[in-house]
Amino acid sequence: MKLAVVGGGSTYTPELIDGFARLRDSLPIEELVLVDPAADRLDLVGGLARRIFAKQGHPGRIVTTSDVDAGVADADAVLLQLRVGGQAARQQDETWPLECGCVGQETTGAGGLAKALRTVPVVLDIAERVRRTNPDAWIIDFTNPVGIVTRALLQAGHKAVGLCNVAIGFQRKFAKLLDVAPGEVHLDHVGLNHLTWETGVRLGGPGGTDVLPRLLAEHGEAVAADLRMPREIVDRLGVVPSYYLRYFYQHDAVVEELRTKPSRAAEVAAMEQELLRMYGDPALDEKPELLAKRGGAFYSEAAVDLAASLLGNGGSPYQVVNTRNNGTLPFLPDDAVIEVQATVDRKGAQPLAVPRPDPLYAGLIAHVTGYEDLALDAALRGGRDRVFKALLAHPLVGQYAYAERLTDSLVAHNREHLAWA
Repeated sequence: MKLAVVGGGSTYTPELIDGFARLRDSLPIEELVLVDPAADRLDLVGGLARRIFAKQGHPGRIVTTSDVDAGVADADAVLLQLRVGGQAARQQDETWPLECGCVGQETTGAGGLAKALRTVPVVLDIAERVRRTNPDAWIIDFTNPVGIVTRALLQAGHKAVGLCNVAIGFQRKFAKLLDVAPGEVHLDHVGLNHLTWETGVRLGGPGGTDVLPRLLAEHGEAVAADLRMPREIVDRLGVVPSYYLRYFYQHDAVVEELRTKPSRAAEVAAMEQELLRMYGDPALDEKPELLAKRGGAFYSEAAVDLAASLLGNGGSPYQVVNTRNNGTLPFLPDDAVIEVQATVDRKGAQPLAVPRPDPLYAGLIAHVTGYEDLALDAALRGGRDRVFKALLAHPLVGQYAYAERLTDSLVAHNREHLAWA
């Protein structure tokens, strides 16, 4: 089996490598190719990856290359984890929206749109290269904004499934609070990528007992603290919103918070420099503890599970993924990409039936889906007017004057990445 990771020079990659090494029975990799244009980072990450495999006795071969075509050729699955523009672009995404009093964040709002515009054309080019070399290969997208990127891939006819670590993070945290094995916890997870709610926490599978009321009664403070939301919000909702809902439920407070502290991009950039220094140590043969602060917790377990299922090597019977709606949420178009529990096998992901969400959640899901329609159109066809319409549609922007000013800022800060600009 051959797997390729595009964006293999990411500081995330040792987390993924560790999962491949530990879970090799689920995913027997013979060749793993790390693809990245940044040769210096790739050398450091590739060296550590080989040492991790060697320490854990994995027989697979790790190859590094900057040649996308060579890297993905004959791969059974290709994982995408790239960041167009790097941390410098992320720093901009997180700062210029604040000038209008809007949230600055890399996956939602104006910053998220900027990332989508930079990313979608690059991802589609890579996907076409994959299709030319192996049309049967699966593409697993971990590149944000996952919902929009995955929709672009599916709309272009690629075999793709989107992946996010929010759900597996909740599963692991809830299992620990409930003192059960993670595999015993099934989430009634519904929404869009980075716009989801856990409306049930079931023990033993989809038909199991819902213990969410008990979880909130006994551990509400811990759950709310993890979300960085007041417990009152969680108690009144009676569900567990994802961390990203704080940008919607506490918008103005979050803007003030972001204005008075260093950006997350600045923190991550400093962390990455230290991680790369550590990766260059020839004595290091395991992922360092600092990597846990970088983000992407449990990404490797989720990626291995998904790849194993898509390639017919087992995998969990139910997984939270990003895939086509196809009537699952009847108030959305069939080609919308939703994030829900699904069964996954060689044929792809099939969403499980979910109860119609409460209007409190369904309304926001529909609203953001409308924005994603416009965002994808802007990413594919370009043009200032399309960018403006997407911003005007986003619930974190929504005002004409803000959308005008943010459009100008977005184009000015991303001109080098936008062919039409």
